[in-house]
Amino acid sequence: MSEYERSRTMPDLPEHVFDQASVITWFSSWLPDEVHVRPGEPPAVAVHEDRTGLDAPALLHADRERMRLEWGALEGGSGYTGWLQVAGYDTGASEVTVHLSFSDGRHDPGEEAALGALDRSLARLEEQVRLRVEDAG
Repeated sequence: MSEYERSRTMPDLPEHVFDQASVITWFSSWLPDEVHVRPGEPPAVAVHEDRTGLDAPALLHADRERMRLEWGALEGGSGYTGWLQVAGYDTGASEVTVHLSFSDGRHDPGEEAALGALDRSLARLEEQVRLRVEDAG
């Protein structure tokens, strides 16, 4: 099993950051360009990965009280799971941590690619949060 994790500080309250991260129709603004999520019958979603060209059914659960997103492939899927956790700082900023697990090596993109995708995703999410803060100010 391969696991990858990255964290990044965001310039807004955790509730606002979680709202930005958890709306499925906004996923494309921060997920890697090669990953596409389409809503299905909740809690189901369809995930398309350009690298493999495959669509995979998955489950997505958003827990606003805990400010946590959890996702995973349905049985017979890619052996891929992950979570996103938002935590607040006393300063009004937040920390977002994203964790990916691959139980099936055929779907593991490798450490460099996975960590790069996580870093790019967190940077894109931070930019979306920053734009929202600037627009509100």
